[in-house]
Amino acid sequence: MNFKQIPNNFIYVFILIFLMGCTAKPTAEQEVEESEEELIARALEIHDRVLTVDTHADTPLRMIEPGFDMSVRHDPNETGSKVDYPRMKEGGLDAIFFATFVAQDIRDDDGNSRAKALCLQMIDSVVASTERNSDVVGLALDPDDAYELEKEGKRAIYIGIENGYPIGTDVSNVELYYNKGVRYITLVHSSNNDIADSATDSEGPEHGGISELGAEVVKEMNRLGIMVDVSHGDDSVFYDAIALSKAPIIASHSNARSVTDHKRNMTDEMLKLMAENGGVVQLTMLSSYLRDIPANPKRDSAVAALRANMKPTSEMTDDERSAARQAFNEIDEMYPNPSANVKHVVDHIDHIVKVAGINHVGIGCDFDGGGGIDGIFDASEVMNITIELVRRGYTEEQIQKIWGGNLIRVFREVQAVAEELKS
Repeated sequence: MNFKQIPNNFIYVFILIFLMGCTAKPTAEQEVEESEEELIARALEIHDRVLTVDTHADTPLRMIEPGFDMSVRHDPNETGSKVDYPRMKEGGLDAIFFATFVAQDIRDDDGNSRAKALCLQMIDSVVASTERNSDVVGLALDPDDAYELEKEGKRAIYIGIENGYPIGTDVSNVELYYNKGVRYITLVHSSNNDIADSATDSEGPEHGGISELGAEVVKEMNRLGIMVDVSHGDDSVFYDAIALSKAPIIASHSNARSVTDHKRNMTDEMLKLMAENGGVVQLTMLSSYLRDIPANPKRDSAVAALRANMKPTSEMTDDERSAARQAFNEIDEMYPNPSANVKHVVDHIDHIVKVAGINHVGIGCDFDGGGGIDGIFDASEVMNITIELVRRGYTEEQIQKIWGGNLIRVFREVQAVAEELKS
């Protein structure tokens, strides 16, 4: 070829293309790919560096069992226990909220008194456990306590209440529980109470959201610096809480309804409002909230037959409720549904990040309350969430927010509002 016959501008183009080829970044095929072992190692390093907070475990129910020792590692397959201090260390779980759960019962003075007594017993058991095991854990009351205890090589133990039933009709009980160490209250559980409507009450809503008493409870929680938790609440409870609370709210263990259509999960509209509110939604590890339940006609028939011969829960004695739980457990063992897995969890995280943003999602496993799936069966396996987040391209900063940063931010803002209201 005679280069003298080629116009100058063509020569410039050839030179530019040549230079680009010399300096271009390697293609994806040319890059050295990170092996699975390297990815896991990188994820575990991130997991170790960030503060990891689980906002919901029903472990206090275990802690009041005679002889149950939190300092001993329990086999979850043998005992059903999902959390103890050794397994928190194994899983790299730095902080946890132990929720003192009291099942809904008769709403009268006697029922309220029994609920309060049981709640206080569980709170005292948590405090006593932290005192007995002060070499490895510490009772945490403020957001920064988790970081301070982490520096000491200890796990931070926070206290919450699941179901506002132990408040009864006496708002002064809120301050009693705060003084005992409670830092969030889930307003309602699986049945309506005097404070709010449940998402799953078979009779449907009773108050149209949060009751007048419930509004006073929310006001008192704001004054004291207790986080308002809307998990288990009817949708109207969420909207009422957003309107009533002067501080950001939380959902301590809820997922995304657009991913899995369950009443306990939150709609996209709710997720967007949670972002506007500055609150946070904590992902939970219950299979029925994480993926659509596959068809299981034999199990459905067995459950229907059992329910047909059951009294309403509110009319059962303690022994009858225990027998009913055992019967349902036997059906689950005979006709199990396939478990959800870690990918389902991060599918929900992906969706909430897309709708509400990275600042409004966290983790609330619900261990010892039904939580536990393939790959995150107990506290010793929570690092698998981080591994999947890394696999999907989440940065360390984003993972830090998901695992604890977002919740701690809300906790601080709740306390700041309380200080303003007191001044």
